[in-house]
Amino acid sequence: MDSDDIDRASSARRGSPFLNTEQAAAWLGLSARTLKRLRVARQGPVFRRHCRFVQYHVDDLAAWSREQSARGIRS
Repeated sequence: MDSDDIDRASSARRGSPFLNTEQAAAWLGLSARTLKRLRVARQGPVFRRHCRFVQYHVDDLAAWSREQSARGIRS
């Protein structure tokens, strides 16, 4: 993850509420590979398929992130 990914994710959020896997991973502070693994294991944030493209809504990313934080506190 580099600053360019974060910049693109930030600008995408301003223009569209949907992020691709790389942008969503940067937004969450994860690698794209980790996010893909979570998606396959059905443990990651809610995603949508738009044709062949996987996209994440920023509200779903925020909700998933909050849920993960809450789980960490309880453990």
